[in-house]
Amino acid sequence: MAHQKGSTAHSRDSTIMDKHEKKATVLHKEVGLLSAVCLIVGTMIGSGIFISPKAVLLNTGAVGPCLLIWTACGVLAMLGALCYAELGTMIPKSGAEYFYLMEALGSPVAYLFSWTTVMVAKPSAFAIITLSFAEYASAPFYPECSPPVIVTKGLAAVAIVIIVTINCFSVKLASYVQNIFTGAKLLIIIIIVVAGIVLLAQGNTENLSNAFDGKAVSVGGIGLAFYNGLWAYDGWSQLNFITEELRDPSRNLPLAILIGIPLVIVCYVMVNIAYFTVMTTNELLSSPAVAVTFGDKVLYPMSWIVPLFVVFSTFGSANGSCFTAGRLAYVSGREGHMVEILSFISLRRFTPSPALMFNGFLAILYILPADINILINYFSFAQWTFNGLTMFSLILMRFTKKDLKRPVKVPIIIPIIMVLISCYLVLAPIIDSPDIEYLYCASFILSGLLLYYPFVHLKVEWARRIMRPITVHLQLLMEVVPPEKSE
Repeated sequence: MAHQKGSTAHSRDSTIMDKHEKKATVLHKEVGLLSAVCLIVGTMIGSGIFISPKAVLLNTGAVGPCLLIWTACGVLAMLGALCYAELGTMIPKSGAEYFYLMEALGSPVAYLFSWTTVMVAKPSAFAIITLSFAEYASAPFYPECSPPVIVTKGLAAVAIVIIVTINCFSVKLASYVQNIFTGAKLLIIIIIVVAGIVLLAQGNTENLSNAFDGKAVSVGGIGLAFYNGLWAYDGWSQLNFITEELRDPSRNLPLAILIGIPLVIVCYVMVNIAYFTVMTTNELLSSPAVAVTFGDKVLYPMSWIVPLFVVFSTFGSANGSCFTAGRLAYVSGREGHMVEILSFISLRRFTPSPALMFNGFLAILYILPADINILINYFSFAQWTFNGLTMFSLILMRFTKKDLKRPVKVPIIIPIIMVLISCYLVLAPIIDSPDIEYLYCASFILSGLLLYYPFVHLKVEWARRIMRPITVHLQLLMEVVPPEKSE
């Protein structure tokens, strides 16, 4: 029966192919340099710099250390991205850390990365960005109070559906959306920075004088400040998730990094300086949305443009998150680490629509709990664990994979520094505040081995018998086919 259904699916695929131009059923190289830069900038500049830069200030206690942390986080992101440029040009496959870990440390470690990232990290990040979008988009309709939870969560779910639909429809359309919204967020940043420069020229420097006066910062506090700063810089590795769709990756991957990340660093530091020209540390810490408070103080009566452009910024960031997350689920399915249907490609649109829909479905589920910020905080520990392992993989492959071509090659001291910093970012908050949630997070990551051994390593037959008819029916429903083997 399963064989007959498989034959039916095959004949249906053939019929569809007869109606359309017979392009290869693979993800096509449709992302150029401009779109690559916009993907990096657009996913890095989300809601963090507009809504809660105060999280870094809270853990540093003074303006000077706060600005140093923002700069140091940018440098750290740049060093990490340069390491990923070497990895991405050496192993030009989509999926970022997934293939690098597989090549250096083996299939089980790569599986644990995909298990953690596909099931929790990516969809929860997608969810929290769309919740930020929903809060700002609904705020004008509730001027005297906060929008009801049901409204923000409903609007976030609608945004997820729209973004997933855009990404399923066309890679080019998703890239155009990313480019447009990246331009919008750079415009509001320019407005804030220019306003800050004018205020500085007028002598508003009180909050920037004695910038290092304040309480002593603990080791754990520095680690938490880096966590919050790096959350705002999150996205520096996003381009590696779509390497197979990037035109001339040996050139455009490192070039996009060298253009995009310094631009983000300058934007973040200058925006923070602009904030401190009109707000004291106490005002900044008490503000629910720092950019809006800045707009009310400086841009009135045009202050309404700030929340409007924050809506644009968060929507663009959510689009970039969806774009890259779908590729990790896609390559995991293609390598047999996730269910096979996730590796299928739309025959009409040439997009990984099952993987994109799966990521969107999980994101909607993560919207339902009361507060997913806690989830994000504790899974930053997991993210930096895998970042450290990836940097270690780069060092390891210098000795075990000497024959691999390296169009980009960074000094080995850079990945060594990144490994040490990753260890610090993983261990410092745990030592400072050893919450039981870190144990839950580690237990979840390692629980992936309980699935890996029977379903990936042993490939138990009964699981295949169950999944085969489900895969066939989903394939017919969504009009998707397995990807052709790339040369």
